[in-house]
Amino acid sequence: MSKLPATMNAVEISEFGPAEGLVLTERPVPIPNDGEVLIRVSYAGVNRPDIQQRLGGYPPPPGASDIPGLEIAGEIVSVAKNANHWKAGDKVCALVSGGGYAEYCTAPALQCLPIPNGFSLEEGASIVETTYTVWANVFMRGKLKENETLLIHGGSSGIGTTAIQMAKCFGARVVITAGSDEKCDVCMDLGADRAINYNKEDFVEVMKAEGKADVILDMVGGDYLQSNIDSLNVDGRLCQIAFLKTPVVEKFNFIKMLTMRLTLTGSTLRPRTVEQKGQIASDLKERVWPLYESGSIKPVLYKTFELSEASKAHALMESSKHIGKIMLKCD
Repeated sequence: MSKLPATMNAVEISEFGPAEGLVLTERPVPIPNDGEVLIRVSYAGVNRPDIQQRLGGYPPPPGASDIPGLEIAGEIVSVAKNANHWKAGDKVCALVSGGGYAEYCTAPALQCLPIPNGFSLEEGASIVETTYTVWANVFMRGKLKENETLLIHGGSSGIGTTAIQMAKCFGARVVITAGSDEKCDVCMDLGADRAINYNKEDFVEVMKAEGKADVILDMVGGDYLQSNIDSLNVDGRLCQIAFLKTPVVEKFNFIKMLTMRLTLTGSTLRPRTVEQKGQIASDLKERVWPLYESGSIKPVLYKTFELSEASKAHALMESSKHIGKIMLKCD
């Protein structure tokens, strides 16, 4: 294997604010610590937390790279101590706490997964953050069961398109919300049982007619909180993963929480320990990777940009015109 370069191209946040603050720069190639591998990155996924970091609202945890990017795929080029279940030359995808928008990135060995059979590296990079998030929230925290109803807000997003397919594979009924008929149609094609265009219909009224939800996956927040509560069945679970509106709610009636025995929960992956994320990876390899390899779940790719075009990728995501995943080509 050829000698590694001393430096690499990477995208850094030159200043917090608009997408133009993302600039291509030169950085030292990182060195993996114990339990880590170094990956030559082929592709990195673009996610909403990356935008929040660029805006200054989602700082990396202590010790993590300040370079944005939470999911990558590529080839392992170096293996540190205590990571020897991987070897140089292995093709992997990985969840990382930062550093993905670069030509090289370190990753905890426990958070790496093999590229599913038949997948390209681009497809492999596109499924990591969404699959981790859906499994951790809908299935681990939300405890979605067969024949239950899952309501997904933002059904056409990367998270949404993944959640639809995973929930259907595990026998749930799926209802989604999206902002256009085109997005609703795509979600129906992916397996959703009912699609709600929130610009035309009140999702609370629709859910009442549909028998309400047992689990809700929400990334909107704000005034959706009360509407979500009103859309849940007895013993329902609300899983909050983001706040596109606001995390602050000034008025909220808790009575239904008590009378309906509701659970309000949520999580974010980035601050969790390597061991916790490693357990999720182990579950995914056993329970979900076979579904990718059989074609039961398929990645939904929208557009891929060059690494130097990261600002354009962020602008597209902020426009909400996309359906599925936005990617960066890093090599």
